[in-house]
Amino acid sequence: MYDDIINIEHFEPKHPRMDKYKRAAIFSPFAALTGYEDSIKETARRVDKKIILDENIKEMINNKLVFLNEHKELDVTITYFVKDKYKDGGKYISITNKIKKIDLVSKKIILMDKLSINIEDIYDIEY
Repeated sequence: MYDDIINIEHFEPKHPRMDKYKRAAIFSPFAALTGYEDSIKETARRVDKKIILDENIKEMINNKLVFLNEHKELDVTITYFVKDKYKDGGKYISITNKIKKIDLVSKKIILMDKLSINIEDIYDIEY
């Protein structure tokens, strides 16, 4: 059935063969689902839910803030919640610095590096 073509010599082009990655790049602008892979990654990205603190923990944090308002020279480590820009939820971040100001009117802590943290987002304070 294939007797007439089985012994024919394989054609080799005169120019060098293009490697697979360069060849794939030629066709990449025609991808049917541009941005699909980024969308999948964003959907798979995990976020944490904000923990609702009970009154005892809120009172402990408040007592620490009162103490730190009088002792701003201490280094403090504050763990707080940062809301995600794109998804419902966020993540907890810890930062160590000195407190510049505790603003009770706007309910924020301003650190020496000018970072502002909402008091309601604080999960823990250590000094």
